[in-house]
Amino acid sequence: MRKVLTAVIRDTTPPPGMRHPLTDETIQDVRLCLGLITAREKELGEEAGVTAQRPYYADERPTSTVVPFDLGKGKGKDPE
Repeated sequence: MRKVLTAVIRDTTPPPGMRHPLTDETIQDVRLCLGLITAREKELGEEAGVTAQRPYYADERPTSTVVPFDLGKGKGKDPE
């Protein structure tokens, strides 16, 4: 559904300076539909236990770094 709506938007978007062929009411309805799709996807993800991930660019640096942390357990060290 999302792909179809975004394809319609892409196909009907006029060049800059020209009026959009869809009415303002139709544009608002498409926005509401996309919002409903997003909300339902979020609900389904939460029910499935999937955490939401924000999209990012491939060359974008991550905002956090995972650092391995070893407490030394099981490496022959005596616990004190």
